[in-house]
Amino acid sequence: MIFKEWYGVYYQTTAKIITAILSEHPQEKDLQNLVRKCAFGESALTVLPALKNEKWHLLRHDMSTPLKHPPSMPLTLIQKRWLKAISLDPRIRLFDFQADGLEEIEPLFTSEDYRIYDRYTNGDPFDDPNYIERFRTILHAVRTKTPLFLKIGTRGGIRTFGCMPEKLEYSEKDDKFRLLVSGVRRVQTVNLSKIISCEPYFGKLSGAVINPPKQTLVLSVHDERNALERAMLHFAHFEKQTERIGKNEYILRLCYDPNDEAELVIRILSFGPMVKALEPESFLERIREKLRKQQQWQL
Repeated sequence: MIFKEWYGVYYQTTAKIITAILSEHPQEKDLQNLVRKCAFGESALTVLPALKNEKWHLLRHDMSTPLKHPPSMPLTLIQKRWLKAISLDPRIRLFDFQADGLEEIEPLFTSEDYRIYDRYTNGDPFDDPNYIERFRTILHAVRTKTPLFLKIGTRGGIRTFGCMPEKLEYSEKDDKFRLLVSGVRRVQTVNLSKIISCEPYFGKLSGAVINPPKQTLVLSVHDERNALERAMLHFAHFEKQTERIGKNEYILRLCYDPNDEAELVIRILSFGPMVKALEPESFLERIREKLRKQQQWQL
């Protein structure tokens, strides 16, 4: 991991403790509350005793500190190289990322160092200034729960409607962002590339709030070559449950949106024989169809 835990939560918490001691002279109970707020629930049992017993040599037994200045934690070189690599991704411009101070840093990796398979080539125009402006407007509306008036291009022409933006999603397979909306009939998901314009909407939303039901994907994982760890990282953004059923054998349950089935099929097949889909039947049929096409095309 680039950003290690010991350089993250515990370092940040300890830095705040030292800063508080230098400036506020807090009571021990105040420091305990600070640890609970900034670290993990059980951290108060380890962080403060380690400091108070002078194990970490940052505080004295009387909870004073030999340090004269508040601590600072500059980024390491490898962290800067990772940030420089991320800054080269065209999608980072959508979020107004500032790369100040990284001009002379060599990136940890570039797009030439890896190849992506099973991805469509007609992704969103991430370099288009108009697309970037619309994306930021939509992202702000999602965060602030602000209704939007959208103008989208369709095969039949142009359609306009007011809606409540619920969530932005990114499809790795399509290389596209899409917006999930509510408050409008017959529209649940809109591809951002089809949005011509968007602005705040002050009218009344006519449709009901849309909450599409989630599906549960059940997977069997044979833990060889770190298959379980790779699967947990690969599907980290999904709601999931893991159950051990035998030596190196696990059941993994993922909650997913039915609109993501096609993309999930590709991601499951990338694990080869280590991961097997068990249910639902609609998902299994998609896998069979994908394998039939691969066999037909001799892939």
